[in-house]
Amino acid sequence: MAFTLGFALVGALIFTLTLVPVMSHLLLKKNVKERHNPFVEFWDKYVMKDLKFTFRYKKVSLLFSTAVLAITLFSATFLGTEFLPQLNEGSLWITAEMPMSSSLDKSLVTANDLKKDIMSFPEVTDVLAQTGRSNDGTDPNGFGFVQFAVSLQPKEDWKRKITYEELIEQIDKKLKNYQGITFNYSQPISDNVAEAVAGFKAENGIKIYGDNLHTLDRLADEVLASIKDVDGVKEPGIIKNIGQPEISVVLDRSKMAAYGVLPADAQAVLEMAFGGKTGSEMFDGERKFPIRLRYAQEYRKNETDIASLMVPTQDGAKIPLKEISTIEKENGAAFIYRDDIKRYIGVKFSIRDRDLGGTIADAQKKVDKIKLPDGYSIGWTGQFENQQRATNRLTQVVPISIIGIFFLLFILFGNMKDSLLVLANVPFALIGAIIALHLTNMNFGISAGVGMIALIGICIQNGVILISEFHQNVKNGLSLDSSIMEGVKVRTRPVVMTALMASIGLLPAALSTGIGSESQKPLAIVIIGGLITATILTLLIFPIIFWIFNRRKNEVIN
Repeated sequence: MAFTLGFALVGALIFTLTLVPVMSHLLLKKNVKERHNPFVEFWDKYVMKDLKFTFRYKKVSLLFSTAVLAITLFSATFLGTEFLPQLNEGSLWITAEMPMSSSLDKSLVTANDLKKDIMSFPEVTDVLAQTGRSNDGTDPNGFGFVQFAVSLQPKEDWKRKITYEELIEQIDKKLKNYQGITFNYSQPISDNVAEAVAGFKAENGIKIYGDNLHTLDRLADEVLASIKDVDGVKEPGIIKNIGQPEISVVLDRSKMAAYGVLPADAQAVLEMAFGGKTGSEMFDGERKFPIRLRYAQEYRKNETDIASLMVPTQDGAKIPLKEISTIEKENGAAFIYRDDIKRYIGVKFSIRDRDLGGTIADAQKKVDKIKLPDGYSIGWTGQFENQQRATNRLTQVVPISIIGIFFLLFILFGNMKDSLLVLANVPFALIGAIIALHLTNMNFGISAGVGMIALIGICIQNGVILISEFHQNVKNGLSLDSSIMEGVKVRTRPVVMTALMASIGLLPAALSTGIGSESQKPLAIVIIGGLITATILTLLIFPIIFWIFNRRKNEVIN
């Protein structure tokens, strides 16, 4: 959008300085005069009438507009914040994480049951389930990981009067009947973007960094318990590192020495029993194949079979493995996640029915109360990370842009006073932008922020138009009051037309409800709302500000 707008403005500037003068010379040779225009006369009549009123009561008008600006800016602190509005892709993406010990057969049966439950909702048209890792093998998922691509009817065809969020709540309520399964709800594109940002499948996440997996697991349980009741947090869960059942065999070297067993012999027996060991080779023409020896399945199915493995001693006898080792079942690491060369465990959650910024702020207050051991730290990722990054970039770019604009204005006017007066016109637009967000119940995000930046350009343009006309009228010999009145009368049409053209052009985006409209709607609403107050206050209050800073000229003239 920035590139498109930038190139459009450069093209418009070139054509304005080259083609427009030529076309004006060819098309405006004769019969050029101002004709009766009811639309323009309507605006001229009411603008001049209101300007005379505000100009008569300068102090009251200025104090009133300043108070409205202060109240509006204060109300902005109550706006919710977000990165970007939730994009409606017209479908649903559900992930189900079963216990890590789930077998493929059991997972397929459970996935089929879950699929039937999802299909029972009338808004769902089709469900495609995928068990285990993805086809390209990039996701290290086990058999207990199932993904559901849920196709939905177009929103206008839904027979029940429910929202997208209410449908997710109903599906989640039904699927929670399956114990031991963690669910996450997203959309196909959003899911891929979120995974690329957070490192795991979640819109938002908390990463706990540290070395010991068991300590990380304990801390993750504490973090989950602290945020699960925060208003707005949905589908909280832990991206488990530990949970893979395994059998641990710890050799006792003192007992091995007493029986005369070499460590290499005990390890070789274990290797051959479970992993297999190359015993010979088979030749088929020029091709050679290794022959591996391995215990049959019925002799290596549990820890009792392992305990019964016979290990050779140095004197030729054999003893059971259980005599020289400790054998026990335990949960081991199934996955070890790393970020920036550090081990971490993730706590995932989604946010619905509340703004991103407020939810994260409340969650951070609770998580900060958890005492971390030395060497352990916590980081926040997902949409919140994107929002922080974008906000920091805006706080850097906007001041630089305003300084650049001020420099150009200083070149144009040749003095600092008029340059600052033009910039003083900018806050007028913020009043309508903030009120528009309140009225439409929208959060302030990057899209709305970009809209407010676009308003700066329009406000500065209007300010330049008016100040230039005021100064020209003074040079022509008019008094300051007459210069202001005549300047507003002459420049009402370009100021109003600029606002109307931009508002009409953005109206479809502001009213659109189709797929993908969520990202552009805040920008359009902010610009339309800002243009309303910017146009009104530019024509009625800005002349008063100009008069206050130039009244000495009026005294000299009088």
